[in-house]
Amino acid sequence: MRAEEEFDCVVIGAGVQGSFTAYQLAKHNRKTLLLEQFLLPHSRGSSHGQTRIIRKAYQQEFYVQMMEECFKMWTQLEKEAGVKLYRQTGLLVMGPEKSEPYQLIKNTLQKHKVPTVVLTQDNFNQHIPNVRLAEGDGALVEIPAGVLYADRVLRTVQEQFQKQGGVIRDNEKVTDIKPGPLVTVSTSAGVYRAKSVVITAGPWTNTLLAHTALQLPLEVVKINVCYWKEKVPGTYHVKQHFPCFIQTECEETKEHIYGLPANEYPGMVKICYHTGGKTDPDQRDQQRDRSDIDILQRYIARSIPGLIPEPAVVESCMYTLTPDHDFVLDCHPTYNNIIIGAGFSDSLPRHEATDTYLGHLDTHLDRITGLSTPGSPEHLLHLLLAAGHLLDLPSPRRTHYR
Repeated sequence: MRAEEEFDCVVIGAGVQGSFTAYQLAKHNRKTLLLEQFLLPHSRGSSHGQTRIIRKAYQQEFYVQMMEECFKMWTQLEKEAGVKLYRQTGLLVMGPEKSEPYQLIKNTLQKHKVPTVVLTQDNFNQHIPNVRLAEGDGALVEIPAGVLYADRVLRTVQEQFQKQGGVIRDNEKVTDIKPGPLVTVSTSAGVYRAKSVVITAGPWTNTLLAHTALQLPLEVVKINVCYWKEKVPGTYHVKQHFPCFIQTECEETKEHIYGLPANEYPGMVKICYHTGGKTDPDQRDQQRDRSDIDILQRYIARSIPGLIPEPAVVESCMYTLTPDHDFVLDCHPTYNNIIIGAGFSDSLPRHEATDTYLGHLDTHLDRITGLSTPGSPEHLLHLLLAAGHLLDLPSPRRTHYR
């Protein structure tokens, strides 16, 4: 066991949310420790894999507003690190023309003047060959959307964090959290004391919160990440300008189906079902539900004829979901120097903005904790208003589970 150390902030969980939070804290001159229970890099959580979709095509306006800032931050990080993190591909959104999800996305994009091309049944295949648009479905393409290189992003932001003086300790599992004016965090290798703690532990959030007598209604599900082989290599390749896509609903399911162009594995397209079967994060490999794969096989056979409707590669990922599928961004109801970020999985990549909020929640605790009762909704509102003011952003929507 190493000697006890003291930090301004300890961030628990070195996935993309925790790593970006730690990076923001270090940029604001906070002495910050980033803890990870597994050896880095690893594939046991929610942040691994080569690619993710980045988009503004959301039903809720506050996400579109947040994404405006996100795109600027990604560009800034690329310049800082000298690394390409994002590729613009566009995002094809398909769904029943008159359905609420499709109409909300379409209206929100148009309201915020996001560059968008609306397609019709007549011209769809001129723009998007080798995909069948179902009768009654609408289609649009969000032009700025694209692919984030997830593994590269995680590696880059951790390197930038360390360049700012941040400390990463991996292969250290947190075994206890003792709240107080200085929070004591015990791990398998040491003890740390900090003015504040940020918990961004994804599927293990409630395991950690149990040490603070709090549980959130979070559900952890296992996602089968499927790659489907092209019948003719190159048909759906990113170099052929095939876009990312989201099917909001279809005859096979009311859940989203999403896909990314062939890029990670030669000749294979990543297409996934946007939910999965409930799982224990420590026993995820014992969950073998394939009902989502059956749905995808039927969808691909009907809608994407250039793919073999049998997955060539199946990998695993975990989502952490709240009941309303919006994220939790909050202070602990009893201990206002413990900050919680969870439930981001259903949101797809918005890391930079949410983690800037998390970083500012910590950075400005000392300045604004006297404005309202610690842990109250009003208190959180003051925290978020301060963060939003500093970022020139609207405060994000929060979900309170008290």
